[in-house]
This record gives sequence, C-alpha cells and structure tokens, in this order.
Amino acid sequence: MKGKISIDTERCKGCEFCVVVCPKGVIGIKEEFNSSGYYYAYPEKPDDCTGCAFCADACPDVAIEVWKEDSSEAL
Repeated sequence: MKGKISIDTERCKGCEFCVVVCPKGVIGIKEEFNSSGYYYAYPEKPDDCTGCAFCADACPDVAIEVWKEDSSEAL
C-alpha cells in the first residue's frame, strides 16, 4: 500500500509529534519559518509513505491529510 501526505505549513506549529510517530521517517522539519514564525513539518521522504495516518492522528493542529493508494488495483 502506498500513501501520500499533505501538510498545511501555515497551520503547523512545528511540535514534531508527526516526526516522532512516523514509522518510516517520512516527515522532517524545515529550517525556515512559516508566516506565524514556526518551523514547520514537510514530507522529507514522500516515496516512503505507507498511508498509515499516524502523523495525522498525532497532529494537534489538524495540519496533515493522508491518502492511501492501493497498488494491487493497477494492472
């Protein structure tokens, strides 16, 4: 199963909960600020995402969306 994440960088406050809970190490923290003055999360290794959604569940700011793609449907 393949996944994809989208992070709303303006909602993110850089708490790093998503970084800690991601079993594949997909998410990193940028060394630049968003408009609110926070370092923010971003998909550092997006190809490794499995769509488990642990990151979205852990995010207190509801800044992460997750999609799953079932590769078994492809011919």
